[in-house]
Amino acid sequence: MTLPEPIGPQRVDKSPVGYAEWLVEVKVRVRAARYRANRAANAEVIRLYWSIGRDIVDRQERLGWGAKVIDRLSADLRREFVGQQGWSPTNLKYMRVMANAWPDLSAIGPHVVDQLPWGHVRVLLDKLSARSDRDWYASEAIANGWSRDVLAFQIMSDLRSRLGSAPSNFDATLAGPDSDQAQQMTKDPYRFELQGLTSLATERELEDALMDRVQATLLELGRGIAFVGRQVRFTVDGQDHWVDLLMFHTEQLRYIVIELKVGDFSPSQLGQLGTYVVMVDDLLRKPEIHAPTIGLLLCSGKRESIVRYSLASTAAPVAVADWQRLPDDVRAALPNAEELEAVIHDEMAQRAVEASEGPTVSWP
Repeated sequence: MTLPEPIGPQRVDKSPVGYAEWLVEVKVRVRAARYRANRAANAEVIRLYWSIGRDIVDRQERLGWGAKVIDRLSADLRREFVGQQGWSPTNLKYMRVMANAWPDLSAIGPHVVDQLPWGHVRVLLDKLSARSDRDWYASEAIANGWSRDVLAFQIMSDLRSRLGSAPSNFDATLAGPDSDQAQQMTKDPYRFELQGLTSLATERELEDALMDRVQATLLELGRGIAFVGRQVRFTVDGQDHWVDLLMFHTEQLRYIVIELKVGDFSPSQLGQLGTYVVMVDDLLRKPEIHAPTIGLLLCSGKRESIVRYSLASTAAPVAVADWQRLPDDVRAALPNAEELEAVIHDEMAQRAVEASEGPTVSWP
């Protein structure tokens, strides 16, 4: 009779000395190799698509081929490459548009070819006609890691023309390089999604609803913006003062005081904002680490002359900008909560598959 194994603590294999550190290094190298492989594959796909589009344009111009050649090419490629996506008539037409938009492959730029997926390129071609705009938004999408939906939103909200355009007194209150950096953080107008505000009765309720949306929409406030607090209290000489929103710019290392007002701008609002900027600068900022605090007043209307005079009479570095509700067509293009949840679920599932199967390269 065989006796049962004695019950006791299970033996645990000990890893060799230095194994844990080496495993971390290997994981980093695997991820880096996967990234380089996907980036190289993406570059090849973009170059291939451009070359096909260039051939279509050339043959239609030189040999008089008609529009039906695209449908025929689509059918032939689908028959040859069964199950491979990318050969629909619509996609082939985008290849032709890309070849017309960038007649020279080298003119596309390595940032687009190597780093922007095909879906992003289609957004650039759909929504922009000027080469300079396409190149600018492409660079920003890469620098900020925008998804395709975010890229479309930034284009529809005309981000490029709004950046750095809010009236301010930064040039008079901050040193040259610091003034330029602070100015580039501003926009005019800011555009936020404000649903369900029409039934709100009081100005305070409307301002509260606006703060809810601003807090949840840091993307519109810019890259590197971190939320510090809402209705932040400062007690000075026994009196409480409340800052609507306090943000921190993680790249410029500066606090940003944001005041939100419903209605047209008035000079008294700028005086209040300037006081809050000085408080934050004195009570929170560490001069040896942080850049000077700045203020941003968001109002729903302003007269440029009054803003200009008020800024000239204010010693604190502040800017004034409009806030606007997003147009209906822009809101309709943004994903809702259910769609975002589905995207996150799909992404997590895909990562689980990749983790089990190892590095893979997919066509856009």
